[in-house]
Amino acid sequence: MAWLQVRFYALDIGEPPHVHIVKDGKSLKIWLKSLEVAQNKGYTDQEIARLLKVALEHRDEWIGAWNDFFGL
Repeated sequence: MAWLQVRFYALDIGEPPHVHIVKDGKSLKIWLKSLEVAQNKGYTDQEIARLLKVALEHRDEWIGAWNDFFGL
C-alpha cells in the first residue's frame, strides 16, 4: 500500500520490535512479533484490521529493518 508511512523512532530502542503507521494525523503502533495493537490514535476497527493484514504480510521484512535500524 503506497499510502502507508511506516516509521521507527530512535527513542524506541528499548522496546520490542514495532512499527508506527501514520496517515492523515492518525497513528497506529503495532508490536511486530505478536501483531497486537499497542496504541491507536484515530484509526477505525476496519482500518486496523486492514493494517494488521499489511503488517502480517511485511512482518519479517519490517523486523529485519528494525534490526538494521537499531544495529541488532
